[in-house]
Amino acid sequence: MEIKRNGTHPSGKGPTEYFTGSVSIDPLFSPPDPARVAMAWVTFEPGARTAWHTHPLGQTLIITSGSGWVQREGDAIEEVHQGDVVWFAPGEKHWHGATATTAMSHIAIQEKLNGSPVDWMEHVTDQQYSK
Repeated sequence: MEIKRNGTHPSGKGPTEYFTGSVSIDPLFSPPDPARVAMAWVTFEPGARTAWHTHPLGQTLIITSGSGWVQREGDAIEEVHQGDVVWFAPGEKHWHGATATTAMSHIAIQEKLNGSPVDWMEHVTDQQYSK
């Protein structure tokens, strides 16, 4: 058994190559092999968002506060709120983040395949974000 105590891992800033705007990432859990799950608590300030990306084994988001937007490629932007749960299928190109006026936090849960939980792509443009 292992207990991860709150506050024992420092928050990180979302790297600009994968995020637009102010994003804080708090790692929650990433057990050693052979386990594959990884979890983080991510907070997006208004206007902040991920770049387009996919997950080899899918991703679950649990919205913990605020209002946000999620979009999979080819579909309209959907608004999400505290308590909503979002599932992105393996390989589904998508992005997620805060609305233009409201911060949003979520717990992100994904599994690693060959050591990687995510494949990052291009940034979401301001035009794509504002639709």
